Amino acid sequence: MLIDCQELFARLRRFPDVEAPNLVAVDAADRLLLDEAGAALAAAPAGTVVVVDDQYGALTLGAAVRYGSTGIRVHQDSVVGERALAANADREGLTDHYTRHGLDAALVTGARVVLLRLPRSLSALAEIAETIARHADPDVVVFAGGRDKHISLAMNDVLGRSFADVQASRGRQKSRVLTARTPIPGPSTYPVTETLADIDLTVVAHGAAFAGPRLDIGTRFLLEFLPRMRPDAAVAVDLGCGTGILAVSLARQNPDLRVVATDQSAAAIASAAATAAANGVADRVEVLRDDAASTLPDDSVDLVVCNPPFHVGAAVHTGAAEKMFDAAARILRDGGELWTVYNSHLNYRGTLRRVVGRTDMAGRNRKFTVTRSVRTR
Repeated sequence: MLIDCQELFARLRRFPDVEAPNLVAVDAADRLLLDEAGAALAAAPAGTVVVVDDQYGALTLGAAVRYGSTGIRVHQDSVVGERALAANADREGLTDHYTRHGLDAALVTGARVVLLRLPRSLSALAEIAETIARHADPDVVVFAGGRDKHISLAMNDVLGRSFADVQASRGRQKSRVLTARTPIPGPSTYPVTETLADIDLTVVAHGAAFAGPRLDIGTRFLLEFLPRMRPDAAVAVDLGCGTGILAVSLARQNPDLRVVATDQSAAAIASAAATAAANGVADRVEVLRDDAASTLPDDSVDLVVCNPPFHVGAAVHTGAAEKMFDAAARILRDGGELWTVYNSHLNYRGTLRRVVGRTDMAGRNRKFTVTRSVRTR
């Protein structure tokens, strides 16, 4: 018998992610995905349901409660989403209904049903689709859903490279589901590797890593200021490291510096580790998947570099950046430096001065501002 999930959904929280009135733990795309996949979920044997990039647990816990799914295998790129699912599952007594996995063969081998929240990046979708097509059951059905404003026709094309049959559902509450069947197994095309000739650095990128193998323009601007960053630093942190370009550049500039490259994204951490190895600094660049450096000790580092996001998930919101500034203030020693690049219209300087300490503008171009904040206690 199917069980209504509305009471469950009402109890789900985003914590430890940013919480605000315009940020929700369950949305219409989650509900539509569970409805579209209903018959397949009800028929799926135990251990054959996979959930990819569940935001806060609605898909995993919804499948468990509404359809009785057990042995659900889950991959979430975001450690924040992973921790939110764990907290929600613990509160609902459903921890034993799922297991965590990387984006690999163990996640999808033998899978018959895959629920996927569509990522914003086509590269991320391509890597996920390739992994499923190579390892899942030949009869697997993938239900990939999201909000209409974040779905493009190109996503059909990406899925179509790994599945012979891709169909779109009717829209509901500005959401839609793409259903993919008949996998076309092929070779893996991720991670990708490119050499950035202008900075003489090799970048390795998994699909979901921000900017892929490219050098985004904010990071490019911040790199110009590396020679001015605290020269006597012993420990530095690249906060929100992406593919690790800043971390590797710091390590190459100062052979006595130990760098921690940290990000909430599993794809970013794997990419940063591979980028450090490709550039010969893996022995001095430590990677850490974490939520805003939450596991690093207080007063433990001399230098933090940060190119913060200006959105939380799909919503434009400054909460993620402010959380990173708070983290930098906590982990910096007295007199330590935070170097930040951000879109100038965001005007973070006042926030940085209040949270970290004295903040000066180090540079500005037509789009970005770079600031240097000195930690004072």
